[in-house]
Amino acid sequence: MDSKTYQKAALRTESGGHSHFSRLLHAGMGLSTESGEFVDALKKHIFYGKELDETNLKEEIGDVLWYCAIALDVLETDFESVMQRNIDKLAARYPEKFTTEKANKRDLKKERKILED
Repeated sequence: MDSKTYQKAALRTESGGHSHFSRLLHAGMGLSTESGEFVDALKKHIFYGKELDETNLKEEIGDVLWYCAIALDVLETDFESVMQRNIDKLAARYPEKFTTEKANKRDLKKERKILED
């Protein structure tokens, strides 16, 4: 499945009738909740000795994507555009590869321009 097909299918399952802001809030709260569930599964594995449920981790990532689809729709963009801008920003920040020095000495104006284009 490609990301445009996913976004369309995901939005089909969203409850309707909400405002621009409430959809963004729903997406933000959902992203936080699902990310928390992902981390909680890791915590239970690391600190409580529970078996790592990779199926559940994948499901939580899927839920994160569902909330991303809502946020992207409200912001009138799509996965491809956001992914490309993110890679362009990272390429400007780390032209060859990650370094701690480059991470600490970022050109925020240059990165912002890339994100706004």
